[in-house]
Amino acid sequence: MTREIQGQSASEALDLLAFSPKKAALLVKKTLKSAIANAENNAELKVDTLLVKEAVVGEGPTFKRFRARARGSASPLRKRTSHIRIVLSDELVPKAPEKRAKKRRTGREGMGGQKPRAKREFGKEQAASQTAPRESVPKEVDEPTGSREPTSETKAAGEKE
Repeated sequence: MTREIQGQSASEALDLLAFSPKKAALLVKKTLKSAIANAENNAELKVDTLLVKEAVVGEGPTFKRFRARARGSASPLRKRTSHIRIVLSDELVPKAPEKRAKKRRTGREGMGGQKPRAKREFGKEQAASQTAPRESVPKEVDEPTGSREPTSETKAAGEKE
């Protein structure tokens, strides 16, 4: 809501806030009325010439509480607050020029003179080897002979009796 009232006259901003269904509109409206009263009484400015120069909502103090949870534990709760700050001025605020549509960048314009990185491409052999399933290598297995005694080859390989 504060972004919507920036740059408008105080009376237009009050009208906008009065007919907005948002909860924040009520809080900003109260703050704006207070700022208008301060400008009228303290700074002796005319209400008709006031403009909303700046309207900002900042972070306020946070109340830290705990909520009970299952099995005797607790979880933290943060009850946040905010500060609403409205600055009024009787000077005419020049309107900012309208933003132009951004041009779409092509090629190397936005790269600061750097070349774009080349995508990693695999050769046909590498791509085929990555997608093809691995072939299982058959192991040479001695067929059992029927006797349970180790053969001379297995004794030579380091098997103990």
